[in-house]
Amino acid sequence: MNDMQFLTWVRGPGLDIAVGIFLLGVFWRLFEIYSLGRKKDLSAPRSVSGASGWHTIFRRSLPPEGMLGKSPVSYIGGYTFHIGLAIVVFLFAPHILLIKNLTGLSWPGLPSQFVDLVAVVTLAAMVVVLVDRINKPVKRYLSTFGDWFTWTLTFLPVLTGWMAVQHLLLPYTTMLAIHILTVELLLVFLPFTKLFHAFTAFGSRWYNGAVNGHKGVAV
Repeated sequence: MNDMQFLTWVRGPGLDIAVGIFLLGVFWRLFEIYSLGRKKDLSAPRSVSGASGWHTIFRRSLPPEGMLGKSPVSYIGGYTFHIGLAIVVFLFAPHILLIKNLTGLSWPGLPSQFVDLVAVVTLAAMVVVLVDRINKPVKRYLSTFGDWFTWTLTFLPVLTGWMAVQHLLLPYTTMLAIHILTVELLLVFLPFTKLFHAFTAFGSRWYNGAVNGHKGVAV
């Protein structure tokens, strides 16, 4: 298989397989979560300012008081690479075109030079967060194979995409094919790893806030 055949496969059958597994995996995981069933709370709701699902989503999206100073790398690095990743994935013109071809949805993108800068900052932030996790004994002890694996799954698509745009290391066709392949691996494993929090983070925060808000507890 030459470079062009490799690229043709990952852009055709490979992408179809990855998207299929991704959609089935997401559907199955969401079905598992929402089919668990929960008993109805028959107690009278208590009205307390700030005790609700929406307030919890907002509060949990910000660092707890004092934690930004105690663990700046975790919070600043984490926010940086999450925001950067969202920009690279959803506001880069070629990615928007791919999404349009798959779903019919489209929106304006950002200048490629800006997205390129964001990609570099995102990669740097991910490396800093990784080094911090390795150097902190407690974080290293609590880390599992899943943590290292999901970091790699997230890092490689950004790295290979940036390298393809910059025409680094390998011919453009080969690097583009590798980039698409790493994205497909991310899609395949996302529903079955901690990366699934992309679909559950805000929902779980809202639910916890709503349940505790019913009891008059702001969380």
